[in-house]
Amino acid sequence: LQYLYAFIKNSFMLKSMTGFGRAEENVGDKTFLVDIKSLNGKQFELQLKMAGILKPFEFDIRRLLSEKLGRGSIDCTISLKETGSAKPITINTDLARAYYKPLAELSAALNLDPSHILSTLVKLPEVITPSSETLSDEEWGNFQKVLQAAINKLNKHRLNEGAMMEQDLLLRINNILSQQEEVIKLEPLRQEKIREGITRLLEENVGKENYDGNRLEQELIYYIEKIDITEEQVRLKNHCAYFKTLISEPDESKGKKLSFILQEIGREINTTGSKAYDASIQKCVIQMKDELEKAKEQVLNIL
Repeated sequence: LQYLYAFIKNSFMLKSMTGFGRAEENVGDKTFLVDIKSLNGKQFELQLKMAGILKPFEFDIRRLLSEKLGRGSIDCTISLKETGSAKPITINTDLARAYYKPLAELSAALNLDPSHILSTLVKLPEVITPSSETLSDEEWGNFQKVLQAAINKLNKHRLNEGAMMEQDLLLRINNILSQQEEVIKLEPLRQEKIREGITRLLEENVGKENYDGNRLEQELIYYIEKIDITEEQVRLKNHCAYFKTLISEPDESKGKKLSFILQEIGREINTTGSKAYDASIQKCVIQMKDELEKAKEQVLNIL
């Protein structure tokens, strides 16, 4: 039950794209060290460095990393430490001869001691290569456990960061909703101020007796309806509620969806600001925009 509870809890948490995992285990007479680092990225991008003995399994390793890590810029290094007897090597003599001739000519041209050419030759690419040894089926199965252990540690790191990001995102959304509540309180006062301002302007420039009060009332109603922000506030509240709901859903990869919702939230905030014509409401809009930008920065790093 404890493991089931932990699984259910983790499946409802946000997961960051940033993390690090390391595992080192013996596989037969070999010791493998796996280091995996993950940063945020729009897609799955993998930089893989590994020992030559694992080349036949490269496709499987890439597939496993892709399935378990999802999005992100991944840097995986797999090192091999030999713990058993020394393994044979292969010397490519034809390639060494091909290297030797131009090196000898260069040495003679520069009046250099040719006795060091051999030590230079063995360091050149592909002159000395390890044997074509590969992992047995049993060793490959055991190696996958080492790789999975590193992946698990990275994902645990991602979950820990995701928990902190979730708290921050919910704080930002709640702050936006608090400012929205203030906008709703200010809305009736805004309409009254608009009505009083237009009436006063007419009285000062036209005279109270020189305009039709009924016609003015009709025009005021039409004008106030054009700049009404009720619909924007309803949609804004709904988007924020959906954002909170999505965070608690079991889908592991939520970053893109959350980003789309924030775009919709930003659209309603911007429209509110363009229709406001009120200094107090504009202050609330600025506060909401500030919280929204902080939320967008966080969402960029969510899986």
